[in-house]
Amino acid sequence: MVRYRALCLLAALSLAAGCSGSITTPPAPQSPLLPPSAIQHVVILLQENRSFDNIFAGFPGADTTMEGDCAPARWCKTGKAPLKPVTLETTGRLGLGIDIDHSHHGFEIEYAHGKMNGFDRIRFGESGGGALAKLYPYAYVERSESKPYWNLAQQYAIADHMFFTDTAASFIAHQQIIAGTAQIGPTVALTDQPDGQPWGCDAPTGTTTAVIHANGKVDEFGGPFPCLTQYPTMANLLDAANVSWKFYVAPFQGKDADFSGAVWNGFDAIKAVRYGPDWKKNISMPNTNVFGDLKNGSLPALSWVMPTLEDSDHPASGCNHGPRWITQVVNAIGQSKYWNNTAIVLMWDDWGGWYDNVPPPQISFTSLGMRVPMIVISPYAKAGYVSHTQYDFGSVLQFAEEAFGLGSLGVSDASANSMDDMFDFSQTPLTFQPAPLPHVKSCTGAPSVEQIIHHDGGVPQ
Repeated sequence: MVRYRALCLLAALSLAAGCSGSITTPPAPQSPLLPPSAIQHVVILLQENRSFDNIFAGFPGADTTMEGDCAPARWCKTGKAPLKPVTLETTGRLGLGIDIDHSHHGFEIEYAHGKMNGFDRIRFGESGGGALAKLYPYAYVERSESKPYWNLAQQYAIADHMFFTDTAASFIAHQQIIAGTAQIGPTVALTDQPDGQPWGCDAPTGTTTAVIHANGKVDEFGGPFPCLTQYPTMANLLDAANVSWKFYVAPFQGKDADFSGAVWNGFDAIKAVRYGPDWKKNISMPNTNVFGDLKNGSLPALSWVMPTLEDSDHPASGCNHGPRWITQVVNAIGQSKYWNNTAIVLMWDDWGGWYDNVPPPQISFTSLGMRVPMIVISPYAKAGYVSHTQYDFGSVLQFAEEAFGLGSLGVSDASANSMDDMFDFSQTPLTFQPAPLPHVKSCTGAPSVEQIIHHDGGVPQ
């Protein structure tokens, strides 16, 4: 059943006034299709930078394509470009990482006012500072590497109309998945990336954020220092309801520091969490602590699990370890005492600039962004099901809110479609079948973080 929940007036007024983190929304009623005892644990696995077509082009029953539209040019004379295979690690000449534009500006070029034929007009480099990418974004991950994800999708339920809630990149995605918004005022929202690392309260003094205004204008240095007080997060709802939660992520300080911990820890940008008791209690570093919590029986009700760079599926990482990481986490949950009442939601945080054939509905000046894959893994997931319901990141937050009776943040979680379509709570619960760990290539010689983020060279067409 597809349902819409009305946008919470009190939360909207609180945002317009510059909300400092208090929640006034009354608890939402339990979903009639979600028995109170069916789901007691929700685990959100958030991988990096892949469009739906990039991983699932050709997936049976899904809305995909094996060729994309492009504006006529000397490299695209027919207006069509076949999708070609690319590795997850995507390293090119001289072993340098090849990343492509996935900024808000890149989104606008690719979206092309809904024609979806501008993917050959973006450039290399995360923010588009390099050579013209031409046909490079028209690609799908080699099936030998994406096979573990296909197996999960075929065994459980996959959504082929899951859209990133925003039109920017990873910094914004990691705010959307904890807060359901990146809006810091009635007509202004965060976009793109901060100009310093870490992406949060620990950023260097003088770091600024980019913002987008309701008229579409982007100011790359016009936003606040990334230590935010402008909107509440799921931490507010969870703490108020005394519901357990953890955010598993790599450290960004100390001997085990990892690039991913410095940029994919969304809560580091939330002042109330970074400088409050939640930081020590609920931010769990390193991310492998999730395995210990599964083993010792202390998995919280709601978990976010962030990968390291090598396990992230990030283009240009030099590593293809993502499917192995996901298989390890899913196997650990599936073989634990938690399987019978858990829903795992596997997602990718943004599209990474890769081609996708479905134009995202434009519902506001920041939404929606390109499609990303989403797989629901649970004993109550509809087996082998492809959902065509329109989802965004708010759908996932709404699902957790309903499962634990949290109320609503009153942003994308209130307006997004329910995920009921992907579950059947009347079915005989699916028995977990562990998957073999996929083979991985050595990461030796992988490019540095600086090369991944800033390399602007071209590649042969």
